[in-house]
Amino acid sequence: MTFDLEYNSERPIMIIPEYGRHVQKLIDHCMTLETKEERNIMARAIVDVMGNLQPHLRDVPDFKHKLWDQLFIMSDFMLDADSPYPTPSKEELQEKPEPLAYPKSASKYRYYGTNMQTMIDVALSWEEGDLKEALIFTIANHMKKCYLNWNKDTVDDAIIFNHLYDLSGGKIDLRDSKEELSDTKELMKKRNTQGQNTSKNSKKQSFTKNRKR
Repeated sequence: MTFDLEYNSERPIMIIPEYGRHVQKLIDHCMTLETKEERNIMARAIVDVMGNLQPHLRDVPDFKHKLWDQLFIMSDFMLDADSPYPTPSKEELQEKPEPLAYPKSASKYRYYGTNMQTMIDVALSWEEGDLKEALIFTIANHMKKCYLNWNKDTVDDAIIFNHLYDLSGGKIDLRDSKEELSDTKELMKKRNTQGQNTSKNSKKQSFTKNRKR
């Protein structure tokens, strides 16, 4: 007795293997039909089978359009049948997408975050006065805090003033200011206190839950 066995190594590669080899064989047989009417009938039947095999596509908008596109892709765009949707082309499928542009808001002072630039832009839009000056020094203190989060060491106010000058495009110049920012130890103390309070609250909540159990 002899058996006509097929091995995967001898079979042609499937273009979309998610549908299985039987669907691929149905498409190959559909292309061999003589009349276009027969091909149209079988193509619609194959699309229905593909929809049953991929039920999650029913939640996708225009899922029928997707199935017809996959039908032509699996036929290597050689199936001559009428589709209710525009027939895709091989060139359209092989077209490379446009490269994504890098974000233009990237700064060399990334440890301050992108919101810092927004805060500086808002401060520049304010009219001159005490409120604007207070906002600028608040931003400078926040920059110092962010810097200490990134580099857990002391930092001179002159460095923060230079960075603020660069980020503002030279429109905010505190380099010759006699005002001093918040003390480094005070900022570090506030950060540690906030962290301790958070851990205490979490421990208290877990203790309360355990008592209820």
